[in-house]
Amino acid sequence: MTLKGRNFLTLKDFNADEILYLIDLAAWFKNKKKRGELHDRLRGRNVALIFEKTSTRTRCSFEVAAHDLGMGTTYLDPAGSQIGKKESIEDTARVLGRMFDGIEYRGYGQEIIESLAENAGVPIWNGLTNEYHPTQILADMLTIREHLGSLKGKTLAYFGDARYNMGNSLMIGCAKLGLHFRAVAPEKYFPDQALVKQCKEWAQESGGSICLTSDVNEGAAGADVIYTDVWVSMGEPDNVWEERIRDLIPFRVTMDVMNRTAEGSIFLHCLPAFHDLKTRIGEEKGKQFGLTEMEVTDEVFRTYQDSVFDEAENRMHTIKAVMAATLEDWEI
Repeated sequence: MTLKGRNFLTLKDFNADEILYLIDLAAWFKNKKKRGELHDRLRGRNVALIFEKTSTRTRCSFEVAAHDLGMGTTYLDPAGSQIGKKESIEDTARVLGRMFDGIEYRGYGQEIIESLAENAGVPIWNGLTNEYHPTQILADMLTIREHLGSLKGKTLAYFGDARYNMGNSLMIGCAKLGLHFRAVAPEKYFPDQALVKQCKEWAQESGGSICLTSDVNEGAAGADVIYTDVWVSMGEPDNVWEERIRDLIPFRVTMDVMNRTAEGSIFLHCLPAFHDLKTRIGEEKGKQFGLTEMEVTDEVFRTYQDSVFDEAENRMHTIKAVMAATLEDWEI
C-alpha cells in the first residue's frame, strides 16, 4: 500500500483498503509511542499548519505528531497569514509548496483546500472544512475498533445537525467501511441528498447501510455507537443559537437514549462538548436559554468519558498516520 504524494482532503477520495491502512498505521504508531520507541524517520522535513479556525485538539495533534516523526512545524493563525487577504490562495500555495514538505489547512470552504491542493505541489491535509473532517473520522474508527473489536457491521447513530462536516464525513466513513449509519435529526438537518445517494451506493458495495430518521427511539435502538457534536459550529452567526436549540433539544443524547442501544455500546463526541456550564460560551448560553447542558447530558458524558478521551487522543495517532503515509512509504 502506498499513499505517498497523495492529498488527504476528504474520505471520498479513498477506498476501504486505503482507509483501513491508515487506521492500521495509526494503531502501529500508537503502540510504538506507548512503548517509547522512536519513529522519527522524517527528520529534516517541515510542515506548515494553516489555521483559519483555531483548535485545541487538531493543532496539538499535528504538532506532536510532526515532532514524533522528526519534522519541524510552522503554525499560521488567522493573524499570521495573508492567505486570501493580501495574497491569493493559489499564490500562497505556490510559495508554501516551495518551503514545506506538506501543508495542513483548517478553515472554511472546501474549495479553499482544493485550491491549495491544485497549486502547492506537496501533500495537503484537511484539518477541517465546512464540508468535511476526515482526520476526525479516522480517529473515530480507530476508537470504535479498540472498544468494540471491529468496524464492519457496527451501527453508528449520529444525533444532531447532520448537514455539515461531521455528519457528512461520518456517513462517508461508515459507507466505505461497511458500518450502518443513522442520521437522527429533524428532516431539515439531514445531509445533502446527492451525498446520501452516493453513500448508499458505497454502502451497498461494503455491506453497510444509510438511514435518515427523525425518530429518536428508532435511531438509538440497538446502536453500537452514539455520536453527537456541538449544535453551532465556529464561524456561524450568533443568531442561529435559538433556532438550533429549539430544533435539536429533542435530539440531545441522554441516558434514556443510551439505554436503548446495544449491550456494550459507546458514546463519542469530537469535542468540545457543552455538557455543563464550565466554559464561557456554555455559561453564557446557559443563562440566555435556561440550559445546564446542550447536545449531551453531563451524566452521559461522564459515564462514557473513557471512549471520548480515547477518541481525542487518537486524533494525534491518526493524523500522524496521514502525514507519514503521504510523505513516505511505511511497512507495518
